[in-house]
Amino acid sequence: MITTAELQANTFTRGTKIRLVDDVGGYSAGDAGKIALANGVTWKRYWLRMNDGSAVSHVSHDSVVKAKDYDSFLIAREREAIAAAKAAEEAANAPAATDSGGGDAGAGGGGGVEINGVFIAQSWLDKSAAARARLGG
Repeated sequence: MITTAELQANTFTRGTKIRLVDDVGGYSAGDAGKIALANGVTWKRYWLRMNDGSAVSHVSHDSVVKAKDYDSFLIAREREAIAAAKAAEEAANAPAATDSGGGDAGAGGGGGVEINGVFIAQSWLDKSAAARARLGG
C-alpha cells in the first residue's frame, strides 16, 4: 500500500499538474493548478498558477500532490489517520510501566540516570568509564 510520504517524495517541476491537499491562500483542498515556479533548498515551496488564472506563492511541498495521485493520497491519508488513532488508543489502554529497580534509576545494570532532563543509559556510562580507564583518566 502506498503512503502519503511516498506520493510526495519527489519535488515537482515547472508545469506539473497538482491539486491542493490543504487549504492554502484562499483556495480549498482539492483545487487544481500547475507549478509555476519551484524553489527552496531545505524547505521546498512553489508558486502555483491555479485553474482560475491567479497565482499563489510560497506553498509548501506538503500541501500539494500530483493531480493524478490525488485520490490515492486521500485514501492513504485516511488510512494513516485510522492507524494513528488505533495506536494512540492501544497506548492509552496499555498498562503503565513500573520501575523494577527499586525507584533508583541509576541502580542495576539496565538502569541509567537522568541529567537535565536527558536520560543516559547505564551501558553508556559503563562504556565511558571503560574508555577513561583505558586512557588513564
